[in-house]
Amino acid sequence: MAWTWPRFGGKAGARPPERKTAPSGFIAFHAQGEANWTRRDYATLAREGFMRNPIVHRSVRLIAETASAIPWLLYEGAAEIEAHLLLDLLERPNPRQAGATFFEALYGHLLLAGNAYVELIDAGAGSRELHLLRPDRVAVETDAAGWPCALQHREGSARRSVPLGSAEGGGAAHLTLFHPLDDHYGFPPLEAALMALDTHNAAGRWNKALLDNSARPSGALVYAPKEGGNLTDEQFERLKSELEDDYSGATRAGRPLLLEGGLDWKAMALSPKDMDFIEAKHSASRDIALAFGVPPMLLGIPGDNTYANYQEANRAFYRLTVLPLVARIAKELSAWLAAAFGEGLRLWYDADRIDALSGERDALWARLEAAGFLTEDEKREAVGYAPGGL
Repeated sequence: MAWTWPRFGGKAGARPPERKTAPSGFIAFHAQGEANWTRRDYATLAREGFMRNPIVHRSVRLIAETASAIPWLLYEGAAEIEAHLLLDLLERPNPRQAGATFFEALYGHLLLAGNAYVELIDAGAGSRELHLLRPDRVAVETDAAGWPCALQHREGSARRSVPLGSAEGGGAAHLTLFHPLDDHYGFPPLEAALMALDTHNAAGRWNKALLDNSARPSGALVYAPKEGGNLTDEQFERLKSELEDDYSGATRAGRPLLLEGGLDWKAMALSPKDMDFIEAKHSASRDIALAFGVPPMLLGIPGDNTYANYQEANRAFYRLTVLPLVARIAKELSAWLAAAFGEGLRLWYDADRIDALSGERDALWARLEAAGFLTEDEKREAVGYAPGGL
């Protein structure tokens, strides 16, 4: 065959240019492995976060239990209503759940999924019930224009559509947290702390694996005798079986390793001290608490005592995290349930019955008492009471 090499100016029949061959050998290439992150669906976040991570578990429970314990108030215009069917419904939403249990689950869904779905059911005889739909079983249905119009609820192979808003015989409400990139679904706080969650969980798993391995980091036994040579197959198998049988496991921790001539131990992993293991876990814990809005002091996380004392941290927790969340839910439920129970009704929370804010109330009353230029009715109105009381 004739070869043509126009690149080198060759002619037909010319041989390709000679190339020098490199000496035989190999090249070792080491690259940083890509991290494995937890999936972002509700079931995975609930399992890896709330069910396996103590910081997430305590943060969610602290917010949900605190928020669900705050009493409700009902107003029609400026007048407070002390007895109403809506207050009875919130006190006992359904036969399975009391009000505190129902709202604890609602806040938990919001914190873990960014979404909470509430269905209103006509139970007959003029009574109604509220039920929560699990977020991973619900999808938002839209109309031809792309606006949400119903919820599709899945239970096994069964499918049903629940209209959004108040409709005859019931309806549903979709409560969300702000999501900058989604028009229909909310953004869970736990997803913002996903890197910290994976770091905290991975540190726990690594620590458990290290303890199972006698609390020793990974390493290798190197055979390098002065006269050269390698271990025979029989010697290699014997050494391997001795290491697995006599020196592995937490029950064999602390046993001295007996090395024969030519054997040397080389560590191949960082020790807990080199990794700054404790501080890495605390840093991840603080990031998780920050995403949920819980002061680290309330969770017992050291190293971030921003507040002067526990009482101040607890008051900031109420003002910056719990009360804004409760106020958001109160406005959403008012807008949804007003059509079913009467226009003009407005739900709100009773801040005067929150013990953690008693110091602020005492300071307010002291300032009003010292304000001689205010009338008694003006002072009563300033603290939320109707004028004209005795």
